Amino acid sequence: MKFSPIVLIIAVFGLFAVAPVAMADELDTKGVVSANDVKPNLPQPYVVKKGDTLWDIADYFFKDPWTWLKIWERNLYITNPDLIYPGNKIWFDGGRAGGLRVIKLKPEVVFKPVERLEGPVDSSIIMTALMRQDFIQADQVEGVGHILDSQDERLNYGPHDRVYLRLNQPAKAGDLFDVFRTTSTMVDPISGDDVGVLVEHRGQVRVVSEEDGIYRGVVEKAFAEISRSDRLKPARDPDLKIVPQAAELPVRGSVMYIRDDGRVAGQHQVLGISLGMKDRIKPGTVMSIYQSGRVIHDQVTGEDVRLPKEKVGELIVLVPQEQASLALITKSTAPVHIGDAVLSNGQQ
Repeated sequence: MKFSPIVLIIAVFGLFAVAPVAMADELDTKGVVSANDVKPNLPQPYVVKKGDTLWDIADYFFKDPWTWLKIWERNLYITNPDLIYPGNKIWFDGGRAGGLRVIKLKPEVVFKPVERLEGPVDSSIIMTALMRQDFIQADQVEGVGHILDSQDERLNYGPHDRVYLRLNQPAKAGDLFDVFRTTSTMVDPISGDDVGVLVEHRGQVRVVSEEDGIYRGVVEKAFAEISRSDRLKPARDPDLKIVPQAAELPVRGSVMYIRDDGRVAGQHQVLGISLGMKDRIKPGTVMSIYQSGRVIHDQVTGEDVRLPKEKVGELIVLVPQEQASLALITKSTAPVHIGDAVLSNGQQ
């Protein structure tokens, strides 16, 4: 088994704690992986080999690299998922280290979701949630520079490749930049206004040296192929923390975007909401998600009545901009849809 050397940022599951595993008929079926997508004879445990990452282990055994989050959460003796070593034991099912509880339900493998835990949120959690995507203002789309070329003149670059950079601001050796591409504009479905730009993170580049205005750099991480003209922006400070907090004002907004242009979202997915800094929203603001009640026909009175709205989840704001924000669903009891209401806690 050969794994690529991709290294991931610390997981979003730092925000969560393991929930007790329920009986099979009580399990939530969000995030289901088909039984056909799991390698037969799953080892218990798997012994880490040189070059392994949790991402690649998840991709090999479950054909879904994002399952690495579940694997790490079930092996909490691993304090930093970027740092696993040959000889470490990875448990997928039962027993030691909490085990990854894989339960076969004809014909699915279901992972028990975890519950939200209050407390400070390390910025590495944010960085993982936004590893592939971020949210910026329209005047930030040019970034602070771009990839100019590589030393060997290839068109696409990956980890450890040497590249040349052009920057429109001073930089020094050791400075780290996110490599990104713009993907689409987030639009408020009610007003039709553009409220920000969605970008895809391709990886990270670290400055090595400068000569005559051209910077040498090395690709430290690649989440997708990196190419000439890809834009650069300063990487987030890995030492920053956010703290879950209530909204400063009673506010009401709505879900207006689901990552990857989805229509439905669940726990641990990123979405866009129509509340931003103009509403005094900050990183860490916690809010509730509600769905409108159905309209039904009262068979006694003959009237059409709307049932009360119901709370279906909670979210925490990751990146606020002036008119909108990206947020992470920390808890959900039903699928979240575009148009669902987002309310500051305590509102009905």
